[in-house]
Amino acid sequence: MENTERKIRLITSNKRAYHDYEVVQRVECGLVLQGTEVKSLRAGKANLQDAYASFTDKISNDLYLLNLHIAEYDFGNIANHKPKRPRKLLVSHREAIKLRTAVNEKGLTLIPLSIYFSGPYVKVELGLVRAKKKYDKREDLKMKDAKLEIDRKFRYK
Repeated sequence: MENTERKIRLITSNKRAYHDYEVVQRVECGLVLQGTEVKSLRAGKANLQDAYASFTDKISNDLYLLNLHIAEYDFGNIANHKPKRPRKLLVSHREAIKLRTAVNEKGLTLIPLSIYFSGPYVKVELGLVRAKKKYDKREDLKMKDAKLEIDRKFRYK
């Protein structure tokens, strides 16, 4: 029996997203990249801060990742990529329609949660998210602190 699972290696994740947003749904997407971008990602030089995904216009189902910063490749030449260029996301037509309706009708947002290598391919985990209110953030911090306190108590006894 052949093992068809691809090895996954995390490049970067968006920890701030879990603090600011409530993740409703997760979607795995492919990413269209240039050669120097892949080399820069292999070196781990990506930043998901302020990145988001959106559709190009009202009728097309082309999904693009905007404000994703991939640093220029150090050993690149004149054909090096632009760090914050829009990058096309590869999703199925059916999935794109579902995401479009969720964004338009329910007022949700698409943000990248993590970027990783799945075998030789670069994948993005998109999150369909709803913004948290300030009191929700405070409540989460209280729960986290309480859990840490309980863990400390049981660890030393």
